[in-house]
Amino acid sequence: MLIEVNRLSKSYTTFQRGHTFKETLKSLFHRKTIEVPAVKGISFQVAPGEIVGFLGPNGAGKSTTLKILTGVLHPTSGDVRIMGYVPWKQRKSYVGRIGAVFGQKSQLLWDIPPLDAFYMNKAIYSIPQDEFEETLDELTSLLDVHEVIRKPTRQLSLGERMKCEFMMAMLHRPQIVFLDEPTIGLDVIAKENIREFIGKMNRRGVTFILTTHDLDDVEQLAGRVIVINHGEIVFDDSIVAMRSFVGGGKMVRMLTEERFPDLNMPGATVVRMISPHEAEIELDTGVIKINDFFARMNGMCTLLDMSVQELPIDRVIKQLYLTKSP
Repeated sequence: MLIEVNRLSKSYTTFQRGHTFKETLKSLFHRKTIEVPAVKGISFQVAPGEIVGFLGPNGAGKSTTLKILTGVLHPTSGDVRIMGYVPWKQRKSYVGRIGAVFGQKSQLLWDIPPLDAFYMNKAIYSIPQDEFEETLDELTSLLDVHEVIRKPTRQLSLGERMKCEFMMAMLHRPQIVFLDEPTIGLDVIAKENIREFIGKMNRRGVTFILTTHDLDDVEQLAGRVIVINHGEIVFDDSIVAMRSFVGGGKMVRMLTEERFPDLNMPGATVVRMISPHEAEIELDTGVIKINDFFARMNGMCTLLDMSVQELPIDRVIKQLYLTKSP
């Protein structure tokens, strides 16, 4: 396995202050310590060439886990082996084998062109000249940024800048790339370009660990999803398995000739009224079969149009959080 995580835990120590003046004064001389567990003994493995979506709500422990995997934090207990390295112990050798792209933190320098920043990375990672030129030409062509990389970073659009961020992360040919909200703020076309690039690099053998709140990224890229909540892994499998894990849900959209009827039907819930004649209904097929639902609706109104889709992944994950909350 490329990544092996065994019973990983991380706790933070904080201090409790009083709410009254007397308690605050007392805390100047004697402070009560509190242990806050962020990650609670999680274990998982990642094989070479996988794209894994690492998901969870804010405060779930995913950022802490990623910081440990990249060598930024030391764990409280547990073991991590990535490409044979212990990230926080062999950080200097390890970081030369990984890449990172953070949608909200730039690696580029604002006043100089990305190309100059690329040459800076060449020196930092001691990349041989011929290898650097080969990789630079390849990435420039893949992302179509021949002119972009010669402009000052401050003049680039967000989509152009994110392409250059990916180039910075890939120049030293890492085996693993950690992605944190890589498409945040991008328009539809820019997102598609970035996703296409990630797919191409993955087909060449690069492993990606992706954290994001944009679930379209997960659906289009990840073959596997790890969901963490309250510091514990609550799901680790494919998206298809995730959908089946929470039951047989379907999203039905219906347009009626008359005003849409009031539903009082077990297993069928109106999620959104689009208009007085059109609605989205969440259907629990474990309670009511699709054919039975349509038959009952036909008896209540005249159907003009309808469509059936899988339950959106955001609703699946929300249900998963609710079923696994303490």
